[in-house]
Amino acid sequence: MSKGGDGKLADAAYRTVLEKILSHELPGGSVIQERKLAEAMGVSRTPMRDALGRLEGEGLLVRLTDRLLSVRVITLQDYLHSLDVRMMIEPQAAGLAVRSLTPNDISMLRSELAALEADESPQLEGRHWRFDDLLHELLAEKSGNPFLSKLIREMRRYTKIFERQTVPPRRKPGLDDHGRILDALATGRAEKARDAMAEHIRNVRKRILDGL
Repeated sequence: MSKGGDGKLADAAYRTVLEKILSHELPGGSVIQERKLAEAMGVSRTPMRDALGRLEGEGLLVRLTDRLLSVRVITLQDYLHSLDVRMMIEPQAAGLAVRSLTPNDISMLRSELAALEADESPQLEGRHWRFDDLLHELLAEKSGNPFLSKLIREMRRYTKIFERQTVPPRRKPGLDDHGRILDALATGRAEKARDAMAEHIRNVRKRILDGL
């Protein structure tokens, strides 16, 4: 059964508020003003309330009182725990994805990475995150395991929020790692894909801790 109008509005509100959280437009600790958010999006408070309830259920909003929510503050401990989970499951997903990735998939990723490497614009950070999402989410999807894919998506949200809220923007982080992942995927060998992804996550952890 298709969703009604309120359901579609709630989905749209969910995506909008989620992006505001991920992009640090709504940083950790921000008190959520349901009425203002609804008015800004031009929706009623019912779909906005549904959207906020979904985000609360996913752990991105926390309840202060019966009526007040705030954006969850992702601590260093949260971040490291999320990376630990990613280390356990993302190499596995990359290895599984080798079976269903097509040459066109890899060609597309290489093209996007090359464009990112050549980009010197002020919008580079946003473009970096779009590529990062594209690569990791494609591999999660191509793993063929929807539960694995869902968990990767949730853990990456925590690490992304922490990095965008805590670490100063840097020029083109992780490009070499991503290139090695694509090279490993192109071999068609699951163990190489697993190793490249595991090395990437170890390097992410090291870069963040060295920069704190």
